[in-house]
Amino acid sequence: MTPAINLAKKQKIVFQVHQYAHDKGSGAYGLEAVSKMGTNPKQVFKTLVVNLDNSQLAVAVLPVSHKLSMKHIAKVLGAKKATMADVDQVLRSTGYVLGGVSPLGQKKRLKTVLDKSALDFENIYISAGKRGLEIELNPLDLIKILSASCAEIRG
Repeated sequence: MTPAINLAKKQKIVFQVHQYAHDKGSGAYGLEAVSKMGTNPKQVFKTLVVNLDNSQLAVAVLPVSHKLSMKHIAKVLGAKKATMADVDQVLRSTGYVLGGVSPLGQKKRLKTVLDKSALDFENIYISAGKRGLEIELNPLDLIKILSASCAEIRG
């Protein structure tokens, strides 16, 4: 069990875990999940950690088939500038390695923004906290658990 799965269980939400054989040579983790699970790329969401004004970290959750708009995420979170957090910051704040970062069960609770396109689906897929492991859940449950905001953050 990962912290993400444990949190989903604790919150008593309806979810399903999907596992696939992760290819260690793959660098496009989200697109690998789409390919291996045979799912709609618009329903598989990646979790990115951003640095706001070089003073605080936040989480962006958006479809794997899109890029994050740094302008949009900064504006939504009231910052002047957003940049990608470095690998060490991601590991320290979330407890997860790249390619396995889940918005659920992170070490430190960070402000989280879910791309509004998630609301187009009854269920979305997010990382379960390990490469090759995904959680399928209702986006409204994700918003509730994380007290997340929902906005257009795709570039």
